[in-house]
Amino acid sequence: MSATGTHHTRSWLRAGAAGALVVALLATAPAADGTPAKGATAAPADSGTAAASRTETPVASTSPVTDVVETQVSLRVPLPASVGPHPERCDRLSYLRYRSASGPAASAAADRILVAQPGILEGAGAFDSVARNTVRAAAGQGRHIEFWALDRRSNCLEDNTGIASGDTAKAVDYYYGGGEVDGRRFSGFVTSDQAGWLSEVGLEQTVRDQYDLLAAELPDQRLRKEKVLCGGHSLGGVLTGVFATWDFDGNPTTTADAGFNQCAGYFALDTTISTSLDDLQGNSGDGDGNGNGSLNGTLLPKGTVPDTGLGLTAVRAGLRTGILPRFLGLPVVLNPETMNLLAIGGLAARNAPDAESALLDSVPRNTNLDVTARTLFSKDAGVFLSGKPTIRDFRLTNAAVLGAFMDDNSAPLAFLQTSVGLFDSPGGGRITDKEFPVSNDVQGSPALFGTELKAIPDQPDGPLYTWRNFDRVGAPDDPVHRSKDGTPFTTAAKEVSDIRELARSLAEQPLDFTEDYFPTRLVTDIQLIDDPQLARKLVHPDGLTANPRVTFLAGDGILAGRVPADENPVVLPGYQHLDVLTAAPVQNGGGREQISVRLSAFADKP
Repeated sequence: MSATGTHHTRSWLRAGAAGALVVALLATAPAADGTPAKGATAAPADSGTAAASRTETPVASTSPVTDVVETQVSLRVPLPASVGPHPERCDRLSYLRYRSASGPAASAAADRILVAQPGILEGAGAFDSVARNTVRAAAGQGRHIEFWALDRRSNCLEDNTGIASGDTAKAVDYYYGGGEVDGRRFSGFVTSDQAGWLSEVGLEQTVRDQYDLLAAELPDQRLRKEKVLCGGHSLGGVLTGVFATWDFDGNPTTTADAGFNQCAGYFALDTTISTSLDDLQGNSGDGDGNGNGSLNGTLLPKGTVPDTGLGLTAVRAGLRTGILPRFLGLPVVLNPETMNLLAIGGLAARNAPDAESALLDSVPRNTNLDVTARTLFSKDAGVFLSGKPTIRDFRLTNAAVLGAFMDDNSAPLAFLQTSVGLFDSPGGGRITDKEFPVSNDVQGSPALFGTELKAIPDQPDGPLYTWRNFDRVGAPDDPVHRSKDGTPFTTAAKEVSDIRELARSLAEQPLDFTEDYFPTRLVTDIQLIDDPQLARKLVHPDGLTANPRVTFLAGDGILAGRVPADENPVVLPGYQHLDVLTAAPVQNGGGREQISVRLSAFADKP
């Protein structure tokens, strides 16, 4: 994969906005040599040696994997002054640390340490299942490894107090009713104009944060080179590639600081270790392969990420002045409120999976939530346009609501899909083809909508619809719900994740599953990585191949069938994009989950 691949963009800004960007960039543009504009402060060359206060807090979990210890680690690593005013809590870096209960307490004494970067709109909590399963698999072979799931700084803007209460009603009251939890009241979802500092949090700050965290936790560079495996999921593979080639001390002739010399090997989870978005954008069947489809090269619908055609300096000026949004989001479906509601849904499904859901009746009827529900739960375009029936008109269990939003036979967005089972109805409720936003008769856009047949309950105000978990698909009592052409919506071979564990990961993690305020600049920097202001930092291109790697590919995921042959990937049949993180330790048929098995083996001998 070329580090200098061409990035195709399309016009997104109106002429008036473009003109405003020109004015903005004149006021904020750096000098020709890349030095900050007047009044700005450059980041120190290497802040990784700075002393940092550290806390490590045990995480209580209901996971059935009880022989793995989880803690939340937080380090004080202040942002540079050039970032501008920001919450004090954002001067900390955090990660979830997983280790074997029978292994050493000190990370430096572990046999290996896997350090994982999350994907787009993803937080550290998303790695919970794969982390536990991998640590346990290694311990079963007599090896004690650790798994560190990184949380990016932008997650400091989230308020997870209501979710952390562990009570669905309290959480809803906290976020929507003005209720208190532990003496705190919700102050509202952060808006772009309240997050000006995020305009400075891009590619450089993100890889610098990883470097600083590693240097603080494992001060001996030789030990890092011996024991650390660097990797990630989705966009995290690109961030790992950039990290591997980055020069961290400003001196290209030295290499002890180079990213690749902080790692003994690389691992990729439904991604590749690269420095561009080309693999994630790729030849997905979405448009003509030149960006002329429904995606923008980031797995997100068009319009989610600003166009970068005006260049790095102009885009950064737009972010600094607020002309461009400082974090990714759409008016509906993908924004902080909807992602927070997903966590509440996970909490309800964890606490009472088989109880009839009252969640959507308990939250307010606003445009964001109503249109989001219609987008995710409409049988066809007619239902979407009319708004009738809505998801509120159906009797669904809490598990069925969560499945509707995240299962690959229901959820419309591929990057949010898992294989956790299918709707069911012991009372005989009809389940029919879901023909919106694309028909089951049309291939559509696999990278955006996925490849599986979509199903939806079809009797509003009727019988209770339940959820048939992944390991009950194909069981003797399975009625085998079918599409209109007679094809089963799913089979046991296509189901790999436990909805109960997905709910737990969404609800229990102190560093949560999603990243509600993903910095726009992080994506636009990657799209513009060939700009000299960024390219000059990627001075070690050979770092991509300097260490061994292992690549895992979801067989039905966003990269299926289009990973370069030289990656020699391990393909997991039936897996979707999120299944590489959430798959159950024991699969249908009784086999062991292969990512954890093979990743733990790679950790033994990269």
